[in-house]
Amino acid sequence: MSSGQVSQLKQEVLTLQKQAVGANAGEPIYAGKYLLDRLEQLGVTQMFGVPGDFNLGFLDLVEDHKSIEWVGNCNELNAAYAADGYARVKSKSIGVLLTTFGVGELSAINGLAGDTRKAFSEQVPVLHIVGVPSTSQLKNKPMLHHTLGDGRFDAYEKAAQQFTVAQSHPTSKDTLAAEIDRILVACVTFARPVYLTFPTDLVYAEIPSGRLLTPLETSPPENDMDIQEFVLGEIMKLVKEAQDEAIILVDACAVRHHVIEETRDLVKSTGFPVFSAPMGKGTVWEGYERYGGIYVGTITHENIKDKVEHAKLIISIGSLKSDFNTGNFTYSIPTSRTVELHSDHTRVGFAHYPGLSMKRLLPELTVRLAPLHATASQLPVIPFEAPIPDDPSPTITHDWLWPRVATFFREKDVIVAETGTSSFGILDVPLPKDATFVNQILWGSIGWTVGSTLGAALAARDLGLGRTILFIGDGSLQLTVQEISTMIRVGVKPIIFVLNNSGYTIERHLHGRERKYNDISDWKWTSLLSVFQGRDVSVGKSYTAHTKAELSALLDDAAFAAASEIQLVEVTMDRFDAPPALRRQAELSGKTNAYVPRSMVAPERSGKRV
Repeated sequence: MSSGQVSQLKQEVLTLQKQAVGANAGEPIYAGKYLLDRLEQLGVTQMFGVPGDFNLGFLDLVEDHKSIEWVGNCNELNAAYAADGYARVKSKSIGVLLTTFGVGELSAINGLAGDTRKAFSEQVPVLHIVGVPSTSQLKNKPMLHHTLGDGRFDAYEKAAQQFTVAQSHPTSKDTLAAEIDRILVACVTFARPVYLTFPTDLVYAEIPSGRLLTPLETSPPENDMDIQEFVLGEIMKLVKEAQDEAIILVDACAVRHHVIEETRDLVKSTGFPVFSAPMGKGTVWEGYERYGGIYVGTITHENIKDKVEHAKLIISIGSLKSDFNTGNFTYSIPTSRTVELHSDHTRVGFAHYPGLSMKRLLPELTVRLAPLHATASQLPVIPFEAPIPDDPSPTITHDWLWPRVATFFREKDVIVAETGTSSFGILDVPLPKDATFVNQILWGSIGWTVGSTLGAALAARDLGLGRTILFIGDGSLQLTVQEISTMIRVGVKPIIFVLNNSGYTIERHLHGRERKYNDISDWKWTSLLSVFQGRDVSVGKSYTAHTKAELSALLDDAAFAAASEIQLVEVTMDRFDAPPALRRQAELSGKTNAYVPRSMVAPERSGKRV
């Protein structure tokens, strides 16, 4: 754990100590109800998961709660994906997942790993609540169902430690409220998942409600003012050395750590050219005249690559340097010309300042840089545009598809792109103002977007956002397709574009172009809504687009665009077609992964026999 994180934890302890004052006051409340009321205070309105015998008592409280709705999922993996999608769209709240002991929680782990605790991960705040056996059973370790049969009741807790930033295993009602508060604060402030076990006999234990009178303190601690002033001075020296010629590069953690507004203020006030990494897409309006596009290392369009890599100074906000986010680690940005702002530290060139949060630093930096607007706004920026290619062929290609669907997008749409062709294809087209882009470039679990779309659509409904639109390949959809039935049951109305390219196209470009393992069964995609809608209702519409003309006609149809009901569109495409960015990334990944045996690699110059 970094020194900045240690400092933050100390601050949280002080906050919780303050909250302890009067904690024994107030009317008694069920411990399960206390947890739900804390979640309500954090803006949570939906809880995802699957019933199991160790969480049923708590589920009674959930179902009876005035503000939190239970969203029963088809399986725990999809529920974890849904909690992830909900948290990504509902900024400053968290996603909540409820499973049962052992079998349920293990099923959910892959979904949580997409939000995992490592500093370089996707960073999404999700609370995983696990209903576990009673405190006496946890102590005596009988051979219960859902256990390994060898008395290791802590095996699942140890697994959870690898994927959560904080864990709590309360065994007494005396500490339960404090433990709930502790992990919720960690979940929000670190923007990462946390893990709470809830023994069956503690759910209805009566505890004082006094703590609920004090809202949880989830704001980052104040920066050390002396250090902040020094760092601001160092940044201004670099700006002066760069003769006011700087650019801004925005990445994922600007979203995860809630500095979107601060980032937009900096961009607008300074007039510096602004670019985005793939995971930061949508943070800044991509129609803004000072926005230049997506930077992905060597696979970047040449004009964007030139502007970023030859900038005299780069102000990087919330960078997350994973392989697919950096063009397979091909960033060419000298450290000496970079200022990096993060949630718990700041870097200025080669100097590192732990504990200096961008949440506090950005507004002050904006004030210092705002006077440069007159000169900074004169730095040239090539508009980020994606004209529809003039291609007379009727075949739907990726080169044509993404610029065409970009004209279909509206302000405040929530756009979800599955790992693979969709997430790469959409990088090259601008999104409208206040659109929310949801993807999972780092963890890259195929099928993640189906559950995530459910959670995102529910969050969008809470926030009064626009349509929820999913782009997913046929192979990915087959992994988690059941969650369409949940979408229908809870009444969300996404538009689902299924890119039917007969299998795993991203894998074909990585390796095994003609191999059978990249093939899948070709479902009757337009029958899915009728299968999942139930016996007594008729919900949604389905379409197939084989040609550009058919898809364009559908996109131009006002009734379709209104998204007044759930809709599924099968888009047929060539099995080998892929967006240019994906093809370039696959080439880099193929060289790194060395898929072929050494005997197939050209001999080295040493003259040794291979």
